[in-house]
Amino acid sequence: MSQLSEFLANHHQQNIEELKELLRIPSISALSHHKEDVQKTASWIAGKLEDIGMEHVEVIQTKGHPIIYADWLHQNNAPTVLVYGHYDVQPVDPLNLWETPPFEPTIRDEKIFARGATDDKGQLFLHIKAVEALLKLNNKLPVNVKFCIEGEEEIGSPHLPQFLSENKERLACDVVIISDSDMWDKGVPAITYSLRGLCALEFTLRTANTDLHSGSYGGGVQNANHLMVQLLSSLHDATGKVNVAHFYDDVVELTEFEREQMKALGFDEEKLKQSLGLTNLTGGEKDYPFSERVSSRPTLEINGMWGGFQGEGTKTVIPNEAHAKISCRLVNNQQPEAIQGLIQKHLEEHAPKGCTVQVTLQDTGNPFLTPVDSPMIQKAAEAYQNVYGKSPVYKREGGSIPIVSDFNHILDVPVVLMGFGLPGENLHAPNEHFHLENFDKGILTICDFFERIEK
Repeated sequence: MSQLSEFLANHHQQNIEELKELLRIPSISALSHHKEDVQKTASWIAGKLEDIGMEHVEVIQTKGHPIIYADWLHQNNAPTVLVYGHYDVQPVDPLNLWETPPFEPTIRDEKIFARGATDDKGQLFLHIKAVEALLKLNNKLPVNVKFCIEGEEEIGSPHLPQFLSENKERLACDVVIISDSDMWDKGVPAITYSLRGLCALEFTLRTANTDLHSGSYGGGVQNANHLMVQLLSSLHDATGKVNVAHFYDDVVELTEFEREQMKALGFDEEKLKQSLGLTNLTGGEKDYPFSERVSSRPTLEINGMWGGFQGEGTKTVIPNEAHAKISCRLVNNQQPEAIQGLIQKHLEEHAPKGCTVQVTLQDTGNPFLTPVDSPMIQKAAEAYQNVYGKSPVYKREGGSIPIVSDFNHILDVPVVLMGFGLPGENLHAPNEHFHLENFDKGILTICDFFERIEK
């Protein structure tokens, strides 16, 4: 057993108890009545960073929730690593589905159950403990380390991009490392090298100046719901392809290496269909396999639609308004604002006669892609191999973490996503948990990565 492994084994229980302290604080950023809890969590983390030997620790207030900064900068000839994480968590509803209270951490079957256990308090805590272990054992770190930890990731990081832009010199580094993703499977590490971006919009379709009696006007005036169905149907063709002009212009096809990686990972279509209660998996572009459609192809989804009478019973009305919400997942090179403009233009040009369309543009987030053969990615892969005994798989994530692209573009450095969660750990859902097998292994991997990039 190495000195580091022995140290972690001896301090395992203490580390778990500290993690429980952090998990007990209900830092729900979306709910205003938890504002003090979010502030309390920021103070707790800042105190822990000071305790382990980090310097210039600061809780920086924003117009929302605080950002925590800390650094250790005593290696003149070594690279600088910026660790990003978030300490805010999702709401816990529905509470009745939790087997144990969400803010009373409980260990069952070598897993710790609590809101934030895997997203992202547990994974962030690995980095704090990695730095602590290296400082206690060596009185120094192999690299320079900075922390930038926010409390608003679960509400879209509204204030962090401005903070990054205004503090580029303070946050200057050679690589950003983030642990807010998952491994491929138990014992099988993964490096996520791509995230899809997103954009959203909402629109209202209007006909007459009021709802109308279906007996007096039926068959003679336009029905907003009917026109909405026509307009929404125009957004896709019969093959599932998005039918908006120039939507795919900037999409880059996968390389052969990437397609081979996806094939090597394997995908059990039958198992997924059974788990979802589906008879087929035919959504999206039919010319691409499922694994590509959900990770590396752009999408346009109707998230909600409503209009007319929706209460109990019957109301014979011709609605004069109908509404819909649309969101897109975007891939590398696609610009969210440009895609919003293309969709708005399509809706306005394809609106049926007899109606007007009013579009409201909403959230945007840039996609992220980093080359899998970049030096920092390869050092992370070597660290995983050394600790887990298996080379990591490289995967594209269908979801979006817009702040990753912000780090990449604003600081102009590579971003390495080293996740230690597992699929099925119920992040954002009742009974969220984190497998403790990945607690000490995660710390070891992070330490190994720091040591590998030292030179």
